[in-house]
Amino acid sequence: MKIAVCDDDKGCLDSMKRLLAGYPGISRTEYYQDLSQLSEALENGMGYDLVLMDIDMPEMDGISATAKLREASNVPVILLTAKSEDSDKILGLNIGADDYITK
Repeated sequence: MKIAVCDDDKGCLDSMKRLLAGYPGISRTEYYQDLSQLSEALENGMGYDLVLMDIDMPEMDGISATAKLREASNVPVILLTAKSEDSDKILGLNIGADDYITK
């Protein structure tokens, strides 16, 4: 299983690296600090089995990125965010995220 993790917070990325290191079934994990890097990797044919991404990103938010990703792919997307309002969760799931996890 190949996973992409995208979060602009280096501390969160470091935590995800520790959490996912050596996890059974994961063959490769790529970490991105902005959505443009992730988008470029996807456009260049990098296939992922799962995308984990933050919603609050500086260039493009995770909601918009999920909508754009859904135009070309059905890869599972889990949004990781500090936003815990029900309306935020509903929006994320309605736009095409497969799950929504608060940090």
